[in-house]
Amino acid sequence: MSNLVLHPAVMLLFPAAMAFAASMDLFTMTIPNRVSLVLTGAYFALALAMGVPYAEVLSNLSCGFAILAGAFAMFAMGWIGGGDAKLAAATALWLGWGKIFDYGVTAALLGGALTIVIILMRKVSLPDILSKQAWIARLHDAKAGVPYGLALAAAGLIIYPQSQIFLAGALR
Repeated sequence: MSNLVLHPAVMLLFPAAMAFAASMDLFTMTIPNRVSLVLTGAYFALALAMGVPYAEVLSNLSCGFAILAGAFAMFAMGWIGGGDAKLAAATALWLGWGKIFDYGVTAALLGGALTIVIILMRKVSLPDILSKQAWIARLHDAKAGVPYGLALAAAGLIIYPQSQIFLAGALR
């Protein structure tokens, strides 16, 4: 496949999917399954088109499965949503073992900051104009969760430029 297709695909596909996942989680508190499916399929398609060695693809696949297992356990305990678990696993596929620790730490720090901001926001009364916006009212509701997909997506965007597939695409 030509560099005219591969380079833009590597540079734009992952960031666009992360931005979409973050915005969906912010506005609806859900991350559609299609986001994780597109990320997974696109990784395999790009890795194949770029000639990524099969050993690296399998290594990244094992990273994705490991993160899915851990994230599913967190979902089962009610700590994160199902969409968050699937997004983290799809992101791990792109980042691989070499960057997964950085991703996890970054996501935890951003998620902690996001949670603190939302908790503090919930202590303040919303102006009427804001309370009429369903997504803002949902974020302000103390019974609602935290859209952790924002932190997962932001962490993915921060770490992605250091990933092997990004660097391989940038050098094309």
